[in-house]
Amino acid sequence: MTDLKEITVLITGGSKGIGYGIAASLLRQGAQVAITSRHQDAADSAAQALSRIGFGKVIGIAADVRDLKAQQQAVAKTLEAFGRLDVLVANAGVGHFAPITEMTPEQWHETIDINLTGVFYSIKAAVDALTDSKGYFITIASLAGTNFFPKGAAYNASKFGLVGFTQAVMLDLRNAGIRCTTIMPGSVATHFNNHQPSEADAWKIQPEDLGEMVVDLLKLNPRTLPSKIEVRPSMPPTK
Repeated sequence: MTDLKEITVLITGGSKGIGYGIAASLLRQGAQVAITSRHQDAADSAAQALSRIGFGKVIGIAADVRDLKAQQQAVAKTLEAFGRLDVLVANAGVGHFAPITEMTPEQWHETIDINLTGVFYSIKAAVDALTDSKGYFITIASLAGTNFFPKGAAYNASKFGLVGFTQAVMLDLRNAGIRCTTIMPGSVATHFNNHQPSEADAWKIQPEDLGEMVVDLLKLNPRTLPSKIEVRPSMPPTK
């Protein structure tokens, strides 16, 4: 995949944040990109903005990762638009944070259903197309998948699970020629959990930094696989 002008990438949750940053980096390389959002207007708005970046083509698709049929339709629309699927980036995620005494069943289920089951649905929908292309499956996990913290029961469970899920899938699929990597970022300057990015976030990982990482992974000689990558800000503020 050294020439990314030849590839097609599907990114879940690509209308903002990390997914958007990855899409932008790939478009600068000339890749063809499909991004999903739960809402068509958000997907279309992001795709329109991304179309002004780089020289690759981009489309927006409405698809909820909690719906297997919707994920299958997203893959079908990607194949219809571009003829192939080389890379799936399972990025869509949500976070609810509360002590276990206060966490609601609804918060628990939404976190697990999007962050973990949603990734299962995404790869199930895409695995045949990725097998055909000898493609790449990338999940966006978190350092919360190895570091637990107060009020993080649901989020920690989803990300610990996602790290283990991706590594097991890597073993399942490597003989089919599909590479699998999970990226585990620390603090990222995004709108996650209703945060509003500002200049105060300059010390954090930026979405485009993770986009550059995805580009590097795709260009790496396929004999070598960084299957699990921890990434954190170089210089966090002192407390």
